[in-house]
Amino acid sequence: MSTAKLGTHRGSKDDYMTLIDEHPLRTIRNDRELGRACKVLDSLLARDKLSGWEEAYVDALAVFIEKYEAEHHAIEPPADCELLRELIAAKGVSQVEVARNTGMVESTISAVLAGTRTLNRDHIGRLSKYFGVSPEVFSFDG
Repeated sequence: MSTAKLGTHRGSKDDYMTLIDEHPLRTIRNDRELGRACKVLDSLLARDKLSGWEEAYVDALAVFIEKYEAEHHAIEPPADCELLRELIAAKGVSQVEVARNTGMVESTISAVLAGTRTLNRDHIGRLSKYFGVSPEVFSFDG
């Protein structure tokens, strides 16, 4: 795709059709196509402003990229002990503060961080509320 064409911004359906001609919207079949699609997407997202047609193209291309990556380059979610460790570090608090502010026992938090204990529904509810994250980020096992 020519960067000259990507650099123009007329805000018409012609922009959309030019994008379609240069990089058709279709299922991504391999990593080479993924790389090209990501390059096109990045060049569009780097613009200050997109026309409505260009935004529609970006939305569609992102769906194809996400689908391919989910099928071929899936990232495993972190274990609860790793996630909790990161949440604590990001908030800049201690295990004692987490225990005090969530009403959990400090030994439970230590055991989860050590990987010797799993979180239950109550723990997940308290932690997600305290850290301001969705309960779905935790991998509830029991």
